Amino acid sequence: MKTQFLLCASFVLAGCASAPATLPAGSTVTLALLETTDLHGNVASYDYYKLAPDASLGLERTATLIRAARAEFPNNVLLDNGDTIQGTALSDYQAVAAPLPCGETLAIYQVFNALGYDGAGVGNHDFNYGLAYLNQVTGSRFDVEGVDPGRPACAGPSFPHVLANVVSVKSGQPLFRPYAIIDKPVTATGPDGKPLQTTVKVGIIGFTPPTILTWDKRHLEGKVRTIGVREAAERYIPEMRAQGADLVVAISHGGLDDSEYAPSLENGSWHLALVPGVDALLIGHSHQVFPNAASTVPQFNLPGVDKAKGTVYGVPTVMASLWGKHLGVIGLRLKRQDGRWLVDKERTTVEVRPIQPAGSAAVAADSAVLPLIAPQHEATIRYVKTPIGDTDFRLSTYFADVGDVSAIQVVNQAQAAYLADYVKANLPHLAGLPVLSMASPFKTGSAGASDFTDVAAGRIALNNAADLYLYPNSLVGVQVDGAVLKGWLEKAAGRFNTIDPARPGEQELVNTGFAGFNFDMPTSAELQYEIDVTQPAGRRIVNLRWRGAPLVPGQQFLVATNNYRAAGGGGFPGLDGSRTVVTAPDNNRDVLIAYIKRQRELRRDVNGNARSWRFARVATVGPVVFHSAPGKTALAREAGLDNVRELRADDGGGKGLALYAIDLGR
Repeated sequence: MKTQFLLCASFVLAGCASAPATLPAGSTVTLALLETTDLHGNVASYDYYKLAPDASLGLERTATLIRAARAEFPNNVLLDNGDTIQGTALSDYQAVAAPLPCGETLAIYQVFNALGYDGAGVGNHDFNYGLAYLNQVTGSRFDVEGVDPGRPACAGPSFPHVLANVVSVKSGQPLFRPYAIIDKPVTATGPDGKPLQTTVKVGIIGFTPPTILTWDKRHLEGKVRTIGVREAAERYIPEMRAQGADLVVAISHGGLDDSEYAPSLENGSWHLALVPGVDALLIGHSHQVFPNAASTVPQFNLPGVDKAKGTVYGVPTVMASLWGKHLGVIGLRLKRQDGRWLVDKERTTVEVRPIQPAGSAAVAADSAVLPLIAPQHEATIRYVKTPIGDTDFRLSTYFADVGDVSAIQVVNQAQAAYLADYVKANLPHLAGLPVLSMASPFKTGSAGASDFTDVAAGRIALNNAADLYLYPNSLVGVQVDGAVLKGWLEKAAGRFNTIDPARPGEQELVNTGFAGFNFDMPTSAELQYEIDVTQPAGRRIVNLRWRGAPLVPGQQFLVATNNYRAAGGGGFPGLDGSRTVVTAPDNNRDVLIAYIKRQRELRRDVNGNARSWRFARVATVGPVVFHSAPGKTALAREAGLDNVRELRADDGGGKGLALYAIDLGR
């Protein structure tokens, strides 16, 4: 049966499957759609950055939920929503440190094959290692510049990847197949109550954020172009129906955004739900749980969105967070009418199942998973233990949102030193300009108490450098004036909510809808400023001074950053790729590793306490609160933050975080 499915999936665009036998009207079947999304390489329940087991994540535990869901729903389709191949040290090991041979299947795809995935979409981070690597590990034959379409396909997964809105510039054809139609054998129930064996043709179509052209410009420019998700859906869904699809499942690697539609819209899933013919919607990218009746996330409180039932304009919709922490389950109730299957939306169910329910232990790992990748897992651990230096202080992001730069400054120092040396050697006409650097805290607790950078004092190894710099970005230098620099800082200050000093109740300091990796900050004694959180976003940077004097708007600077930010990632004003003066051949993490090796020992007074910014002082009637891991007040004190105190060891949010208060008047 599986061999027959794989053969059919490979040639479905030519319409290989025969039509199922005629079924009597009134026949019913329940078909479960099972979703994983944003796994980011987390196969094992293990944190390679901390070199410790972590039961709160990992596909090996999601696999246990998959097995239970299949027992409950014998008729099921298992699908992944992308951002699959990048995100852990295991991912980097196979892509960069010990490049995967063509004949070997990527570790996470080995597990997918064993679990019997039926199909997958493609996320934005799947492009991070370049088109040649993506072509290799997916077993594809891309017809794009830089990839030889005549070479035999490498080992890949045994299921189809679908992506409808990315097109090769060279061929004008979709990079992947835009859709596939899976012939799924099911047991239905006839109107007489007796079981019937039949086949449901499940069409799957994939979408990725069109903004990949900005985020991975160095890999994609001139090689691929994107189509708006709505345009792609409107083009291919009728074709899928004509090919015999009974159902159309959109695998959309994007969240919900009701902004005026544009083909470049990052999170287009809200608009996809309005395209005729979509029966179910699997979404991702935003790392959230949907449905969730208690969610306060803005994207789940939009017109047409039922965050309790799990629908978007009536279309059953699920988002299974990230890292294998949840499994999305849509129980489609189908009824045979007029010779086709119709979704009974009133009886269809949507839920997200956690591997670690609140207040409970995590489910056991599926014992069959880790042995599949044991050699790669163990090799990665050996690799990341390679020592590169020492530190006399702890580098962490537990309090990066309120001023601790212990995990930020060394990144900035490494980037600035690299850019200054590069300019001196290659661009002497720019060598007289001051050099700054911008870095951000990549891990700020969005996934729970373990989701923080934390490098202990003592030996620094490669895994610690990967913890300090999470993504495989490349270093870029941009030339900006003082006005653009101020706009950059203003945009970064969007990390905070607007605080009302006269409000008596608790006020949340951090805007969780603004990603921590967009909270860019310099760490230079020469550049000083304050963030006034009582002011609206865009008017918060005050007392901005360069070398003790007010910053002059026309003052020119070179700023070290990464390719994502320099090309427009995050929507920072003035940063659109046009100000790039250096596109380095090295990635940011390698630059950091080389810097630590040269320094040999990091010291707090040199590498961990140079704050450029502080909050403007303001007395508030009620407490201003934020969330971090419990029991870390001593770390705040070590960073000089004596205005922080822990209010409650459990903030009640179910992620293991504590509630802290900050006194903005001190």
